[in-house]
Amino acid sequence: MHSFNRKLNPPEIARSLAIQVNTFVDQLIIPNEPLLAQEGDLSLRLQFDLANKARLVGLYGLYYPLSQGGKITSLEDYLVVAEQAGRTEFAQTIFGNHMALDAHMLVKYGNDPVCQQFLQPMINGNAIPGYSITEPGQNRSIPSLIKASARLSNGKWHINGRKWFVSNTDRATFMTILVRTAGEDVPIDKALSMIIVPTNTPGFKIERQLTVMGHSSSQGEISLNEVQVPEQNLLGTCGSGIQLVKNRLNLDRLLSAMNWVGLAQRCLDLMAAQTNSLSDTANRLASKQRIHRHILNAYQEILSARELIRIAAKSIDAQNPNTIAINVAKMAASRALCIASDSVMQLYDTEGFSDESLLFRIDRIARTSRILDDNDETLMSSIERRTINVIYNEAPFL
Repeated sequence: MHSFNRKLNPPEIARSLAIQVNTFVDQLIIPNEPLLAQEGDLSLRLQFDLANKARLVGLYGLYYPLSQGGKITSLEDYLVVAEQAGRTEFAQTIFGNHMALDAHMLVKYGNDPVCQQFLQPMINGNAIPGYSITEPGQNRSIPSLIKASARLSNGKWHINGRKWFVSNTDRATFMTILVRTAGEDVPIDKALSMIIVPTNTPGFKIERQLTVMGHSSSQGEISLNEVQVPEQNLLGTCGSGIQLVKNRLNLDRLLSAMNWVGLAQRCLDLMAAQTNSLSDTANRLASKQRIHRHILNAYQEILSARELIRIAAKSIDAQNPNTIAINVAKMAASRALCIASDSVMQLYDTEGFSDESLLFRIDRIARTSRILDDNDETLMSSIERRTINVIYNEAPFL
């Protein structure tokens, strides 16, 4: 186990939980990764069983709101825990990390009926959330292109539209869906809303599961044909959809970045193991300067990304999210993972080419990290438009 970054100086509870998560990952998840990576019911049952074990030892939902059983209130403190979980791609499901975001959104923006119907069953392990923004043929980073619509009539939302790359399509029991609730004459920042839709509602249909880079995923395409849900299923207020998307993205990007740094560290550990694996000292990979450079580059990127995440997390903890810092941290974590993944593939040579290889799966995650939660180009454009004025008016990273 690599040592925790002591500069972060997390409180004792975070360090203790990080050590426990590290042990759980090493002993129960990593040995089972080949089976977990397989497609089918056997893999799903194993994920379910491991998630139950995580619950039993108190490691499930660690970043849930405290009112819902969470154990860490500070996102900055959670970094050391998230990195340990992030060393395996299956942590999102097994530790309930992928539900922490929905838990925070429901607690903050859900009314009492919503929390009773959706939040509590999710916390208890009896419901699974999905999230739906992107539409076929459109770029989700352009809100004005959203076509899925909802109109309120007789106390019910009537929803029509189509979405794809919807998370947890294959297992979600409810979905948070971004829809247009006002006409085109209304400014876009007041025209969109988030509405929760149970997946067993008449008119809700899973059109297909989507593959990602040649492999099945939990993402898919859905259609909504006159889907009717109660008015109370609205999150926040009518027309607040864009603000809710921004708030969700801020947290989502940092939670993803933390996991990516953990996976990048896994690559670095694998590189260290490979360089010392050969018995012939004269031929050891560790003796070759270019190999040293691979390791040093990855190490430098990981340290940089970790510190940028910490700075961005502090702004969220202070309830004053710094979107520039958040976007920079997300891109830095993605870059760290891409560099570490590419480097470890080089060191392991042809061993990483197989579709069933851990290295190939990590490389696939690394590539998608540059697109998920808005692609690098979109984020860079957003940052460039704002950075110069911010730099001359305030110190955004202090």
